[in-house]
Amino acid sequence: MKYDAVEIDTEFIRLQDLLKLGGAVQTGGLAKLVIQNGEVSVNGETCTMRGKKLRPGDFAEYNGFKLIIEAKK
Repeated sequence: MKYDAVEIDTEFIRLQDLLKLGGAVQTGGLAKLVIQNGEVSVNGETCTMRGKKLRPGDFAEYNGFKLIIEAKK
């Protein structure tokens, strides 16, 4: 399975911000809705916490988007 890498230069990124930054959703409001509806998985498990902290190596999937976190080099 191919994932699109999202590079961060901080310790973590919140799930709703990852979905926006990765282009899976266009707004924070939409990110909130799809996460709370259980449509997003993190590391292979459904996640309903929009503020979940993701660190390099974590991955999220939503609506055909597959995003993996990488540390900025």
